[in-house]
Amino acid sequence: MASPILAPLNPQQREAVQQTEGPLLIIAGPGSGKTRVIAHRVAHLVADKNVSPRNILAVTFTNKAAREMRDRIFALVGQELGQDLTLGTFHAICARTLRIEGERIGVPRSFAIYDDADQIAAIKQAMGDLGLDEKRLAPRALLSAISRAKSELRGSAAFAALVSDYFQEVTARVYSRYQDILEANSALDFDDILLKTVRLFEEAEDVREKYSHRYRYVHIDEFQDTNVVQYVLAKQWSSHHRNICVVGDPDQSIYTWRAADIRNILDFERDFPQAKVIFLEQNYRSTQAILDSAHSVIVVNKQRKERNLWTDLGEGEPIVMHEAYDEEEEARFVAQEVERLTKESSLSPKDCAVMYRTNAQSRPLEEAFVRRSIPYRLVGGTRFYERREVKDLLAYLRVVHNPHDSVALMRVINTPARGIGDRTITEINRFARERGIPVYSALQLLAEAERDAPEKEIDVGVMPALQRRTLGSALRFLGIINQLMDVAKSASLSALLRALLDAIDYQQYLAADPEGEERLENVMELLVVAAQYDELAPEHALAAFLEDVALVTDIDQYDEAIEAVTLITLHAAKGLEFPVVFITGMEEGLLPHMRALEGGDPAELEEERRLCYVGMTRAKQALYLVRAFRRSFAGHRNPSRFLADIPPELIKSKQPTQAPNLWPSSRRSGPQGAGAPRRYRYAERGQEDDEDHSEAKSFAAGDHVSHPKFGEGIVVSAETSGGDQLVTVAFKGEAGIKKLLLTYAALERIES
Repeated sequence: MASPILAPLNPQQREAVQQTEGPLLIIAGPGSGKTRVIAHRVAHLVADKNVSPRNILAVTFTNKAAREMRDRIFALVGQELGQDLTLGTFHAICARTLRIEGERIGVPRSFAIYDDADQIAAIKQAMGDLGLDEKRLAPRALLSAISRAKSELRGSAAFAALVSDYFQEVTARVYSRYQDILEANSALDFDDILLKTVRLFEEAEDVREKYSHRYRYVHIDEFQDTNVVQYVLAKQWSSHHRNICVVGDPDQSIYTWRAADIRNILDFERDFPQAKVIFLEQNYRSTQAILDSAHSVIVVNKQRKERNLWTDLGEGEPIVMHEAYDEEEEARFVAQEVERLTKESSLSPKDCAVMYRTNAQSRPLEEAFVRRSIPYRLVGGTRFYERREVKDLLAYLRVVHNPHDSVALMRVINTPARGIGDRTITEINRFARERGIPVYSALQLLAEAERDAPEKEIDVGVMPALQRRTLGSALRFLGIINQLMDVAKSASLSALLRALLDAIDYQQYLAADPEGEERLENVMELLVVAAQYDELAPEHALAAFLEDVALVTDIDQYDEAIEAVTLITLHAAKGLEFPVVFITGMEEGLLPHMRALEGGDPAELEEERRLCYVGMTRAKQALYLVRAFRRSFAGHRNPSRFLADIPPELIKSKQPTQAPNLWPSSRRSGPQGAGAPRRYRYAERGQEDDEDHSEAKSFAAGDHVSHPKFGEGIVVSAETSGGDQLVTVAFKGEAGIKKLLLTYAALERIES
């Protein structure tokens, strides 16, 4: 008789669960039950094979996925057995390891974790220290380059050794100074959490042996999204027992911009020659029509492992293709269809999701839903922990926990306003920098100087530009921090937060704000969250709270029960599912994005195709692919090449709405709308949808041209490529030389 843990599984899932020894690669298509497989595999190890939960590691990519997996495991083996399991995200597990072992490589236990805003602040500080102008070099671009270097295991010195242009040379200098700032503030950014754990395991062999011996069974979810550092960590954790199980899907690798490397999953068998490979092909989410449509899009890619998804949920309805005139008409169609579906069926607004390639596409959709009073929620808006009042209070708590965190300290030194202006802050920072000490230590020195000279001006050699009145404000702030540090030694976390609110009179500060009532509600909600840590000892509660908050993502806060239509980018939608999915903006230049078309890199175009595939496979019952004939910011748009990949028999409506309905009445020039766009035929790839474009332009070397993004330039060469013309243009200024496909490049000839 099969174990109760194995009984609910299909044959492939059961094989994956029972294959416990040696390397295992599970290729799990969308909706194939990969979370169930990992949960049952862990439960099988614990309940059927008597493996101690302490010897099992399971790594996910989001806290939401970790919670779901933990709940499933607890349901199978009980909370008492499952609670010793190490389960969490890469960052959470590595942060925990560094809190325990990090001092071996100079990482203090009380290190702060810098979120995106903190990192940008530190980058700007580094640029200021180096005399670099933020208007000429974007801090965000520098941070992205540094983050990518770290994800590829390149520290500042290694990065500096390989610079090849001006931007990289500047980045190398900022990288070095940025790391100095992090170290001075006893802080790590998200990339450092992983990078320093790898370094810990490399430099302290006994620590690596400790953890690799402990974790007899290692599980890594969403393996297609791992970067170089995460892959190294996976190998370090499993280096002793070699029982590593990785689960993923190359067709859902969509995070190259986060340095994810699809080669990790495609080359797993090369790195682990003994690996067993199991395909999970039965889909429990979507109808066969949706699966077949999605497969027809993704099968074109070369970087993948072929398999055939199938379902016993039935054929289902064909997918719907719809062409609108512009983005406003596109949004109206989506809103009207949501309204119809919720009135004519048992579906509710929360069963519907609208997905798009770029955040800017949400604007007309939001307006259309507002006009029809359809409730919606925008995923990717301001997160709770990013709201100003919440960030203020978290910054105070960070300083209480780690007074050397100068970025947090600078955020709140004059919040609420206490008479400490920018000039004073500049002088305090200068004073600290000249002595090579954190700002908190500088304030302590100033407090000592003030005590030594109570009746006269402070020695000009100590702080020449700081007046006694201003110094008093700064030292009162220091007194608040020291007072709260004393409270933190014995008080619960919620009591500490209440003491903070009283000490800075924050409620009165919010009362003066027109949005004070709403902001105060956010403060009360933060108190509710803090109370969840009151069972922990005071010396652990604050650290645990700050760490958890720092690692929260948008998807972690996604609440499926909210009765509203979800508006979400395709990137953020991964891991979610909805009965009805609309994908808007199915046009060349949006999906696939213009960057992939103009970049000329086939790998970028393959990722755009994977992104479309991910969106399509979020749908359970109905899938709409919607495009606009033109967009206000770009003019005429060609339909996405991905639409032409879908067989006609899988499509419900190949033709757009009748032309007169597409055009606003003010544009019609007769009963048939003489200016209306002609109908688009989806059957043939690359077929134009407007006869005015039937005769393609062509260019020759020496032609002067203009591009809407890159400006003016001269054609260097032009050659036929796959029925199109590949034009190489030398643009003026920073754009430089670009290779463009004429169909998508929007090039215009200009007089020389």
